[in-house]
Amino acid sequence: MRRLLLSVLLTVGCAAGSDPPPPAPTIGETVQVVPSAGLPVEYAQLVGLSNNNLDVTRHEGRVFLATRKAPNHFASTETRLFVFSSVDEKQWDFEAEVHLGSDVREPRLLSLKGRLFLYFAQLGTDPVNFEPRAMLSIERLAPGRWSDPTPFYKPGEPYIPWRVKVRDGAAWMTTYKNGQYIYDFSGRPMDVELLRSDDGVTWTAVDPARPVVTSGGGSETDFDFDEAGDLYAVVRNEAGDSTGWGSKICRAKKGALATWSCAHDPKKYDSPLVFAHAGQIFLIGRRNVSDSGNYELYPGKEWSGATTAAIQADYWTRPKRCTLWHVDRVTLAVTALVDVPGWGDTCFASLVDGGGGAARERVIYNYSSPLDDPANAELSWMDAQQAETRIYRTALTFAR
Repeated sequence: MRRLLLSVLLTVGCAAGSDPPPPAPTIGETVQVVPSAGLPVEYAQLVGLSNNNLDVTRHEGRVFLATRKAPNHFASTETRLFVFSSVDEKQWDFEAEVHLGSDVREPRLLSLKGRLFLYFAQLGTDPVNFEPRAMLSIERLAPGRWSDPTPFYKPGEPYIPWRVKVRDGAAWMTTYKNGQYIYDFSGRPMDVELLRSDDGVTWTAVDPARPVVTSGGGSETDFDFDEAGDLYAVVRNEAGDSTGWGSKICRAKKGALATWSCAHDPKKYDSPLVFAHAGQIFLIGRRNVSDSGNYELYPGKEWSGATTAAIQADYWTRPKRCTLWHVDRVTLAVTALVDVPGWGDTCFASLVDGGGGAARERVIYNYSSPLDDPANAELSWMDAQQAETRIYRTALTFAR
């Protein structure tokens, strides 16, 4: 009944005011970055089909790109993380390599007060299991020289860093704990936490007395703040819980950033990237190619492991796209604006400003099954994850 009421409220949200979506931005040229002739030899000489899980930032006049190199999408002892930097985003210099003999992924770059950090997750070696071990970080000491990996924030506990960003001179990060429960169909909850740091080294929960901002089937979570300082977040609810399956679209007031209120959404916006632009909240996330686009197949059905397994199995057999969405700050409804280049195994996007002083331009770095082969558009997600992926750069120009 509560979910039905929420659905009705979202549908008629305009009656109480809404935050209508703006025109879709113009999609500019898409350029393949990885692989390319401009990459350093340390990366180019490695064999591995998968170039995925990436992040990008600007620091001291250069663009820094972190990416994962592996035989395929799944865990492997051969997995590595690399960091490159570039002045022109064409010719890239080697910065760092991380190889721990197990899976490493979810790289997150942070430029804060003249320092540059890379945060990432260490996982296991079993390709059919998701095995979080710890969150680690390295810091750039000089060009091409970085510190050794160091655990941070509750070392030894199974956290995954998801997104990190700077707002009002401080760093903010979302993490989730116990990601091993996503695929065990036990219904055991995962906890999402919102962290803050003034130096990029020491991280604490925004509310230490109440560190968990949402608990249940949610894992990957991104957020941003609007001009009033209120927070808006998108939580991937893949494992499902009493609210359903798909996503949770959340908000928190400026004075109570650890108190989230969330609405259910039947779509699953994998690898969510949330960002504010011109007074609006946007989302880049994976789109399911089906008649409804929904992840949730049985609205209103009570949670069970068997139902979750059936939903996940259906999702893995369908093609995927990467899409720019708009989040209504009043109703928390999500509206598709435009697909950005990406199909097959795709949509782990990162974003930087255009770098030319034009506030209307943003640049997406994203990975995808090769865009030069239209057959990849129809690949199931399962098949695509076992094949080649590449990294592309695409410019977006907003109307304002």
